Amino acid sequence: MTPSPHTLYLAAPRGFCAGVDRAIDIVEMALEVYGAPIYVRHEIVHNRHVVEDLRAKGAIFTDDLADVPHGAVIIFSAHGISPAVRREAAERGLRPLDATCPLVTKVHLEALRYAQQGFTIVLVGHRHHVEVQGTMGEAPESIVVVENVEEAEALAIADPGKVAYITQTTLSMDDCRAIVTVLKRRFPAIREPAKDDICYATQNRQNAVKELARRCKVLLVVGAPASSNANRLVEVAQNLGASAYLIESAEDIDPAWLVGDIGVTAGASTPEEVVQACVDRLRELHDYRVEQFSLVEERVMFPLPGEILSAARERGVAIGAGNERAAARATGEFKIRHH
Repeated sequence: MTPSPHTLYLAAPRGFCAGVDRAIDIVEMALEVYGAPIYVRHEIVHNRHVVEDLRAKGAIFTDDLADVPHGAVIIFSAHGISPAVRREAAERGLRPLDATCPLVTKVHLEALRYAQQGFTIVLVGHRHHVEVQGTMGEAPESIVVVENVEEAEALAIADPGKVAYITQTTLSMDDCRAIVTVLKRRFPAIREPAKDDICYATQNRQNAVKELARRCKVLLVVGAPASSNANRLVEVAQNLGASAYLIESAEDIDPAWLVGDIGVTAGASTPEEVVQACVDRLRELHDYRVEQFSLVEERVMFPLPGEILSAARERGVAIGAGNERAAARATGEFKIRHH
């Protein structure tokens, strides 16, 4: 009797979140409305496939606003920026479009509100990540970054009765929970966000990885090395005893990893076509039976900025009532190519 093939479990949700969809759509619509080149501060999202595709369409990525000509359109990335960057853009006479994820903006507003009330703000996150640097810029004198439990244990605050915490949106939920537990024990009066700062997409993808790790012991996470949420997916799987590997493309797959059933997921800035290419490569290497599972259906969609919608109408560029480009991508997001 021929043995049945091993199973390739394909997680859902995976890949693009609403904030990434919105950011990419802003760049693509800006190119259509204003024409190339369009300048983008920092990578619009942390994925080289996305960046290379937009660069080919006429987007120019830079970390230095001095590189951007006076009067040019500059798009701020999904990760958010500090007020100082906004001021510099204005001083240089640039035309800004803000692609900051609305969930990151929520954290910025929390930081600003607590700072105005005189609180010391503990920002739980990775201090060198661009999102954390942008949030820090809202109130640098009031914010202290804590990366791990050890730093939370050693943290000294002048007025323990007036402290609040906020978090980076793409953290490991388990790591964040452990840090917050320490903060609450050490500072009983600490204020917390009314709603969890870790974004819905990060939570959903981590929950899906936990399910994957129960089904198989080898997981592939498709995402960029610079992607915080993709790296956290690897960590979540490894913490549950799985062998987990971060890959950017099908070419990164090492056949030696593939033992027994395997799981595949993707970070929130990974295009679905890259995931499908990885699935195709895996099925070339082994006769996997593909099985999808979905823990939750995501229907989140963020509107595009009013200024680009107005500019599109003025120039006769067709737009829908909602973010139809994101919706179009979502229609094929979880389809499997059959051989």
